[in-house]
Amino acid sequence: MTTANRLAWLKSGLLWRTFFMLAFLITVSMVAWVASFRIVERGPRAQQVAAQIISIVTITRAALTHSAPDLRRELLFDLASNEGIRIYPLEDTDQIDPPPDSTIMPDLEHEVRARLGNQTRFSSKVNDIGGFWVSFKIDGDEYWLMLDLDRVDRSSGVQWLQWAGIALVLSLLGAMFISTLINQPLSRLTAATRAVAKGLHPDPLPETGPTEIEEANRSFNQMVNDLQRIESDRAIILAGISHDLRTPLARMLLEVEMANLPDDARNGMQSDLAQMDGIIGQFLHYAKPTDTSTFEKINMSELIENVVQTASRQSDIRIQTHIAPNLHTMGDVTELSRVFNNLIENSRRYGKKEGDDFTVIDIDCSSRQDKLLISIADHGPGVPEGEIDRLLRPFTRLDIARGQANGSGLGLAIVSRIVKQHGGKLRVSNREGGGLVTQIELQLKT
Repeated sequence: MTTANRLAWLKSGLLWRTFFMLAFLITVSMVAWVASFRIVERGPRAQQVAAQIISIVTITRAALTHSAPDLRRELLFDLASNEGIRIYPLEDTDQIDPPPDSTIMPDLEHEVRARLGNQTRFSSKVNDIGGFWVSFKIDGDEYWLMLDLDRVDRSSGVQWLQWAGIALVLSLLGAMFISTLINQPLSRLTAATRAVAKGLHPDPLPETGPTEIEEANRSFNQMVNDLQRIESDRAIILAGISHDLRTPLARMLLEVEMANLPDDARNGMQSDLAQMDGIIGQFLHYAKPTDTSTFEKINMSELIENVVQTASRQSDIRIQTHIAPNLHTMGDVTELSRVFNNLIENSRRYGKKEGDDFTVIDIDCSSRQDKLLISIADHGPGVPEGEIDRLLRPFTRLDIARGQANGSGLGLAIVSRIVKQHGGKLRVSNREGGGLVTQIELQLKT
C-alpha cells in the first residue's frame, strides 16, 4: 500500500477519523487541564513550602540558640542524619548560584523574606554543593540551611510527564473503544449493503442497540426481504411466461403465422424464435431449484474433457486444456455440465481477441490439498474493474465492455447459483495480458 493510499484510507475511514478527533480533543483537554492546575495551585503550594521552610529555620535557630555550646556539634549531626537539614557558616567567599528555576520560586521568596527578613538569600548550589539553600542569622552571625530539593519541589517535570503519559494512553484506549463501539453498527451496515449490491443475500442485521441503529437495521432487513421477494416473484413469472411460450398450441399458432410471411421475414422470425427459445431455457433453469439429495460422486476430469470435446466442434473456438486426471467431487452431472457450457459460451461470445477469427480459451483443472480448482480464461478485452461484481447479478449484461450480443443476462448468474449450491466459490477477474478468467473452487472428493 502506497503512502497516498494510506492517507486516503485514514481520511475516508470513519473509525480512524472518530478516533483521531477524540484523541485530539483529549490531548488538548489534558494539556489545558495541566496548565490550569499548575497555575491555580502555584500560590497555595508556594505558601505551603514557604511555611515549611520558615518553620524549619525557626526551630533550627531556636535549638541552636538554646543548646549548650558543647552539645551543638551533636545537635547538628542529628539534624543532618535524621532530618536531612544541614547547617553551614555563611562566608563572604562562598560561591553562590542562583536559586532553583521553579514556577513557585518568586512567590516562595516573597513569603520567606516577609517572615525572615529581606536580607534572606536563596541558592541552588553553594560551593558546588547542590540543594535548596536559605540563609538565616543567629546573634549577628549568618548561616546557611540546606534542604534536599525534593522537600521543596516534590513533583518534577519528569513525574508530570509520566503521569500525563499514563493518562494519555488510558484516554486513547478509551477513545479507540468508543470509536469502535460507535462505528461497528455502521461497518456492519456498510458490509451488508455491499453484499446486496453484489447480488448476495447477507444475514439479517441485529435489530438491537440504540433506537436509531435498531430502526436503521430493521428498515434495511425489510428492504432486503422485499428485494428477495421481488426477485423470486420475477423468476416465477418469467418461468410461467416461458412455459406458456413453449406449449404446443403457442408453437402451432406461431408456425401458422409464419407460413403467411415472405421467406426473408420467415427466416428472420425463425432466428428470433431460436434465440427466444434459448433465453426461455435460461429463465426456466434459473427459476428451477436444485435438489442436493441427488448429488453423486463425479469424475470432474472426464466431465470437463467431454464438455471441451463437444465445444471444440465449433469452428470459432480453440480450447487449450491442462486437466489433471481422476479428480472427483460431489454434485449433479447435468448442473455442472451446464456451468462449463455457459462459461465456454460466454468466452466464445465475448472473449475473442481483436483481429482474430476465433476465440482462444484456456481451461485448467487441478487440485490443492482438499480443494478442486478449475479456471476458464479467454484473451478478449476483459471487463472494467468496477463492473466485475455486476457480472454475477441476474439479468445484467455488459455489452459495452464485452461486445454486442443477445442474451438474457442469466448465464453467469446461473453459474454462480449452481456453484454455491455445490458448496463452492466462484471468482471472476481480469486476466493479465487481457481477457477474463473465471475460477471455481469445489470440495475435492477422494
